[in-house]
Amino acid sequence: MKIVVLVKEVPDTYGDRKLSLETGLADRGASERVIDEIGERALEVALSYADAHEGTEVVVLSMASGDAAATVRKGLAMGAGSAVQVVDEGLLGADLGLTAQVLAAALQRTGFDLVIGGNLSTDGSGGVIPVMVAELLNVPAATMLNSVEIGEGTVSGVRATDGGTVTVEAELPAVISITEALPDARFPNFKGIMAAKKKPFETITLEDLGIDPHSTEWSRSIVIGLGEKPPREAGVKITDEGDAGEKLAAFLIENRLA
Repeated sequence: MKIVVLVKEVPDTYGDRKLSLETGLADRGASERVIDEIGERALEVALSYADAHEGTEVVVLSMASGDAAATVRKGLAMGAGSAVQVVDEGLLGADLGLTAQVLAAALQRTGFDLVIGGNLSTDGSGGVIPVMVAELLNVPAATMLNSVEIGEGTVSGVRATDGGTVTVEAELPAVISITEALPDARFPNFKGIMAAKKKPFETITLEDLGIDPHSTEWSRSIVIGLGEKPPREAGVKITDEGDAGEKLAAFLIENRLA
């Protein structure tokens, strides 16, 4: 069994999040950069299976800038056997479509039986990458899973719905995404940190994948305008002088809240 886990470097959720007003891109130097927590949980699913099934190969895959290597390497310290990172200047500001295209191509190059990702990143919050990747790979997608059971040739799990829960199952190879209902990830220990330095870590480019980020074959989304969030202003205070209801109604109508 070869399990590839999609991980992403994001700004620490406990730090500041800022956009560059010049480029429209996230300022990733504004706070500490870490592996997204949901990606760590996805890796924990793979590692827990590998702990119980000898011969399982776990690979972490990421698309990030070159200086994210140290962050991605944490996945190796946690227990993954190898890592693949796609690094290319042509990916600066990549939209969801290009991201999915690159990850799908990298997965085809690496090979996989099962791909595990998080349902929603804490920076872009697109929530569609796993299913887009599955579509490009032409394999089943089982998304938003609150539990995961990996079997012989199948993967299944439970997904919450508005009216209850539903159990879904897919034949391998497949792509799944998990939610925060899955267990927290393990912490790397000293042995794992030292071992990570010797594990295979491959860096590939768009040329290696045969992808032109400027190709007109795919439509791309770009930022065409950006403005800084205005400072917070004092709220409106309504004093009841017998006409508070009328004042409140007028305020709601004026602000298009009614």
